[in-house]
Amino acid sequence: MATWRRDGRLTGGQRLLCAGVAGALSLSLTAPLELATVLAQVGARRGRARGPWAEGLRVWRAEGPRALWKGNAVACLRLFPCSAVQLAAYRKFVMLFTDDLGHISQWRSIMAGSLAGMVSTVVTYPTDLIKTRLTVQNLLEPSYRGIFHAFSTVYQQEGFLALYRGVSLTVLGALPFSAGSLLVYMNLERIWNGPRDRFSLLQNFANVCLAAAVTQTLSFPFDTVKRNMQAQSPCLPHRGGVDVHFSGAVDCFRQIVKAQGVLALWNGLTPNLLKIVPYFGVMFGTFEFCKRICLYQNGYTVSPLSYQLTPGVDQSLKPQELREFKKFFKTRQLKSKKPTL
Repeated sequence: MATWRRDGRLTGGQRLLCAGVAGALSLSLTAPLELATVLAQVGARRGRARGPWAEGLRVWRAEGPRALWKGNAVACLRLFPCSAVQLAAYRKFVMLFTDDLGHISQWRSIMAGSLAGMVSTVVTYPTDLIKTRLTVQNLLEPSYRGIFHAFSTVYQQEGFLALYRGVSLTVLGALPFSAGSLLVYMNLERIWNGPRDRFSLLQNFANVCLAAAVTQTLSFPFDTVKRNMQAQSPCLPHRGGVDVHFSGAVDCFRQIVKAQGVLALWNGLTPNLLKIVPYFGVMFGTFEFCKRICLYQNGYTVSPLSYQLTPGVDQSLKPQELREFKKFFKTRQLKSKKPTL
């Protein structure tokens, strides 16, 4: 399920820019909930009051309000390379899954999106590990002074492979993620009692939020183990602040269940689900606003504040074709104005 349809009136760079700005703003506004999620996953909340609001308040009081956005800078910076890789990979997978007639089934489209997301996550995985390290550290006694210092410190002290610690969980987590996406898609018509092509904008938004809730709930144990593997390090105070100590992914699963029970694999799920609606709401709104600006800049609309189409402009033309047409029309007008003898 696409969150928005691809508009041929935007260039590839404009689509990437709109998605990057929308993603960065939505990440920034929901960063405190992301912080509560990560701290719950790695065990930083043991012995403290439960609840995302209590955890956020504790961090605020102990480290200051700026601590609620720990790790958000690197999360925003990784959006652009991650989106670019995901877009390129998605196109390749769509070409691979398309039949001889140029058709692709919805299941194969979901698989292409899931595989593209997995590829982009693996390629940019070191930035995700650095984000986790910056999130769990105490700002009053930081082990890393910033993003580049964290990269160099991890590389020098733990080696290059440490930057990919837990990457296997990303691959394994893609399986329940794809299954959840397919489960939601197959039941949409039954939920809304109508065909998919007649869903309203609000229904599509609800579909995206529902799919996100289901897929993240199913894949959350893999994400919890991944966060623990990212955070744990013998070079950090208290081994990174994780509750359990382990030697690998399987041992991490076993130690978490042994120490805290099976439900501990879903620690932090509540704040993670709470951020879904504001995250996608801000993302959709920002993307549409940036899209209106780009459409106005390309000459398709009369104002960046509305979707009122420019009279006489063929909306099926691509931006490059429209520029060439305007250039040709302008040149022709200039020639017709030249005086004749």
